[in-house]
Amino acid sequence: MKIFSVVWTLALFGICGSAMAQWQWLDTDGRKVFSDRAPPMDVPEKSILKRPNAAAKALAPVLATEENQAMTGVPVASRPVGTGIDKELEAKKKQATEAEAAKRKSEEEKALKSRIENCARAKQAKASIGSGIRIAQTNAAGEREVMDDAGRGDELRRIQTIIDSECR
Repeated sequence: MKIFSVVWTLALFGICGSAMAQWQWLDTDGRKVFSDRAPPMDVPEKSILKRPNAAAKALAPVLATEENQAMTGVPVASRPVGTGIDKELEAKKKQATEAEAAKRKSEEEKALKSRIENCARAKQAKASIGSGIRIAQTNAAGEREVMDDAGRGDELRRIQTIIDSECR
């Protein structure tokens, strides 16, 4: 008999718990309205303060898409409003990307300027060596040596490879 009364008491509490499922919203005058039924369709989603758990779970998929709004007439749930952190993060990412692009562009400009200068020097050296003027170089012992024809040919080939790589 005692078990029967415990089961009966739990069943009554379960029924009463579902009866406590209340809707709460603000009407057009700003007054709180309590009801066991859903608010009228003209009440905006942001004015609904509380809904029963079962109703909230049942409405979540329905309120998810604009297509469902068109078909059912139920307003689309408002998307969560960002706290500003996402905008700040996006701004920082954009700024970092722009800074990286500016740095890359600066490095490319420096490399281009260096190539132009190297090309001009190589062409000038080729003209000097190819002119036939006697050219003296300092060896490892610090003595001056005049470049012979074989050395001049080797130097012209080395300068030509520099011209080929830098003067594109």
